Amino acid sequence: MNNKKIRLGINLDHIAFIKKSRGTEYPSLVEAVKISEDAGADLITIHLREDRRHIQDHDVEVIRENARILNLEMAHTDEMIDIALNIKPDFCCIVPEKRNEVTTEGGLNLVSLDNLQLQTMKNNIQILAESNIKTSLFIDPDENQIKIAKSVGAELVELHTGYYANSHNPDSSTSSLEKLMNAAEIANKLGLLVNAGHGLNYDNLSPICKIKYLNELNIGHSIISQSVFTGLKDAIEKILSIIRNCD
Repeated sequence: MNNKKIRLGINLDHIAFIKKSRGTEYPSLVEAVKISEDAGADLITIHLREDRRHIQDHDVEVIRENARILNLEMAHTDEMIDIALNIKPDFCCIVPEKRNEVTTEGGLNLVSLDNLQLQTMKNNIQILAESNIKTSLFIDPDENQIKIAKSVGAELVELHTGYYANSHNPDSSTSSLEKLMNAAEIANKLGLLVNAGHGLNYDNLSPICKIKYLNELNIGHSIISQSVFTGLKDAIEKILSIIRNCD
């Protein structure tokens, strides 16, 4: 089954949020990295937001020192590009940010960017590539968005699965899943690696794992929530079991 090839990235933002909420040194992000990797996670994902609501700059440094493979989610700003070049994660995933949102609400709207903005993004992706940092763009499952992602030099796209995850009836869920499947096929034909994430949990994950050409899933909130009851190692292993056994 090709689903065994799907990589799993564990997002540790919510552990950092607990730490930040009291200004403590615990829970340890270093320990979280170790448990995640020992449990079978392929990489660690963190989002350094502009408002620093959970992950802090020092957290990024500590996690980079301890994670075998690091995926840094970030806004497309000069500050974040500079941080990435300094920290040197293995991957950067450029995401949209709104200060008042609870979590990322959708993909980058590449279609709305003018030529200068697209050229700036292309230049920054090239600069990151020169430092051996591969760039992914977090986008909705839309053909035009995918084509633009390819044109600016992204090596990967991460398809936003939020619409699927938040579907409240079978028809909308099926429709959203079909859009993801079609998007993955289009991206693959263009030579892009296909990642996916947002809102995925133990109940809605299995159909996503059946998408052809899926390279990687990034999951955080549901795993950290489950870990409150069963521990982080068990929560990760449970997700991995779903990924490896759906057919």
